[in-house]
Parts: sequence; structure tokens; C-alpha cells
Amino acid sequence: MSTEKLRIFVSAYACEPGLGSEIGVGWHWVLEMSKHFEVWVLTRESNRSTIEPWIMQHPEFSGIHFLYFDLPKWARFWKKGMRGVRTYYNIWQYCTNRIVKRTMRENDIKIFHHLTYGNVLWKVSSYGSKQFFVWGPVGGLETIPAEYCRHYTRKSRLIEWVRRATIKMLPINFGFKKRCRNADLILCKTEITRDLIPARYRDKSVLFTDVAVDRMTQTANATQQDNGTIEYITVGRLDAWRGFDIVIESFARAVANDKRMHLTIVGKGSDKARLASLVERLGLQEQVTFTGKVAMDEYYRLLANADVVVNASLKEGAVTVSFDTMAMGKPLICLDTTGYTRYFSNEYAVVIPRTSRKEVIAEIASAMKRLKDEKERKTIGEKAKNTGKQFLWEQRGVEYRDMLMGKIYNHDNS
Repeated sequence: MSTEKLRIFVSAYACEPGLGSEIGVGWHWVLEMSKHFEVWVLTRESNRSTIEPWIMQHPEFSGIHFLYFDLPKWARFWKKGMRGVRTYYNIWQYCTNRIVKRTMRENDIKIFHHLTYGNVLWKVSSYGSKQFFVWGPVGGLETIPAEYCRHYTRKSRLIEWVRRATIKMLPINFGFKKRCRNADLILCKTEITRDLIPARYRDKSVLFTDVAVDRMTQTANATQQDNGTIEYITVGRLDAWRGFDIVIESFARAVANDKRMHLTIVGKGSDKARLASLVERLGLQEQVTFTGKVAMDEYYRLLANADVVVNASLKEGAVTVSFDTMAMGKPLICLDTTGYTRYFSNEYAVVIPRTSRKEVIAEIASAMKRLKDEKERKTIGEKAKNTGKQFLWEQRGVEYRDMLMGKIYNHDNS
């Protein structure tokens, strides 16, 4: 069967053009899959208003079959942004199962790919998971050591405690084990997730990150304003586990009396008050700026104007900015999460092991000091940009095509 005619049903709850994070990841995956397969994509009704105008402007992708569903407004008044997302997502999966079943049967689609959200603990279509089932890339089994959590708010500590308890209960989590059993191919974001797949199903799992380098970002204008300031930037939703407190404490050590250094924190979230309090306590108000959530154009402008990007996420996360960093030729300081960091090395980034909190802060501070040197930044940035040419979205699509076709061939001949 030719790849051009192979039909795939894709469940992509988060899928929308012009955005970052999981929503942008879902969108890029769909575009790349459509180059090799005929795809039907089920996503939220709220995404229609951005998807359809984009498709009108890019008719080469008009062959993608989009399906939309949301609960009526009166039934989802309680959901706003990320508030209530898990509950709504699980309800959405239950309600859309009939759409998956009808569409796959009417169009003779044999392959079901659950794309977003990529969390192994969250539900998937009961009908789709009984077909030839591709699951992922998925994560969600990574935890934060207690020594880091001690610095969190009570709510964030509770969230991490619940997460650790949930993962300890995996051996009796029927839904998780059922999804592992039904899946024909499990794409795992991290080694941690792959190693927690039950041993009898682990041969179906492969390491496969969900993000790549965007060619448009790679060709973006990265001209900086030379105002004598060394600009460090960190980006993401302000959740405790993303390590923004570690970045701030590291910056406090690195900055000393060097007024040339400045840190910009891009994003919004529930941890903002704690982080702002930490900045004030360390006397960094004049050298640390919180921008809140910004539009993509502003995000790219800020990234282009940065000298160094820091991603201290303690588990797989904020990978979009990491690959954008590579695309723009910026030095990256990050923690090794066993996930996307497989694509980064100390030749063109600073990859720090996730050891003790004290050691991590010292290592990030040391890297910040080292990268005050303009020549060092330029050398690392150029290597990063050249390496990024190997990790474009187009390559990710080809890797997926070859892997899936190989799996189907082995499945049909077993």
C-alpha cells in the first residue's frame, strides 16, 4: 500500500496554527503527516476559526479532513483556559468516540493515532484504541524530587505529591495498562516514560520527541539591539515544576554586581506570585522582568533579542522554545530530562544533569557567567543553528512515516 493513500484518523484535541506549546505541536504533526498520508483530524470546535482561514491561505494542505467537536457553551461554562482542562478533555474523549467510530468505518480507516494530549494517564478513544493504535508521543510519568518541591507553594507541593502517588499506583492502573496492551506503537517522549511501560509491552515503545525545528523560525531575523545588556530569557507557563525559581536563584548568583545582565521571564501561571516574591527578596527587581503571556510575534522578537536562553524545566517541558533557540542560533542552558535533551549536546548547548537543587543552581549560575563572553555565545549559537538543520519538522515527518510503515509491515506479516 502506498504511503500517499494510507488513511489515518488523528485525535488532536490541541491543534491550532500560529501558537506554541502543545497546540502548536499538534498542528505541526498534522501538517507533516498529511504530506505522507491521507488524514482525518478530530479537534476542538473552538479551533475551527483559526484552522479554516489558514487552510484557505495554504491550499496545498486542503486535503486534510478536519472534524470539529465541543460541548455546547452551557455545558462547559466552568472551563476557561487551562482551568478544568483535564476534566473537560476526558469528557471530550468520551463524547467524541462515536465520531471516531463513524468516521473510521465510513472511510475505511484502519489506523488510529492519538496525538494530543500526550499524557499516558489521560483517556483515549475506546473505539480508536482497539484499531491499529499509535499512541503519542506521550509522557506524564516524570516526577519532581522532594527537595525541589519543598520550595513550592502548598498547592504545588500537593500536586506533585498526588503525581508521585499516582505513578506508584501504575501497576494497578487498569486504564493505563489497557492502553499499553492495545497500542501497536507507543511513542515515548522520555526514557523515564519508556522505562515505566510494563515490561511485556515495552518492545512496542520507542523514544520519539514531539517537537522539531521550525524552518520559518530558522530563517527568522535574529538581529539584536546592541544596548550593552546581556539578555537572558526563560519561557513557559509559570508552573512550579518548570524551574523558574531555579533560574532566578541562579541568576542572582551569576549577576553579582554586573549591571549589564538582565533576565526576562515570559509566560503566565499560578506560580507568578511566588516567583515575584523571590525576585523581590533577592533584590533583583531592576534586573528581572516578567512579561506575562505574549503574542507569538512578540515571543519571536524577545527570543531574537536574547543572548542566552535558559530552560530549567525539571521534567519534559518547554521544548518548543528549546528548538526555537536552536533555530535562531542562540546558546541554550537546560536540564537533562531524558527527553528532548537527547537532541542537544554540550558542543552547542549547556546540558546540566538533574542532580541536587543546590548543584543545579550552581551549574546554571556557572553557565550564565561563562556565557557572558560574547565570543563563546557566538561559537555555541552558530553550532546550534547548523545542528538544527538536522532536526527540521520535515525530517520528523519522514521519521514518523518510515517508522509507522515498518511497524505496519511487521504487523501484517506476523
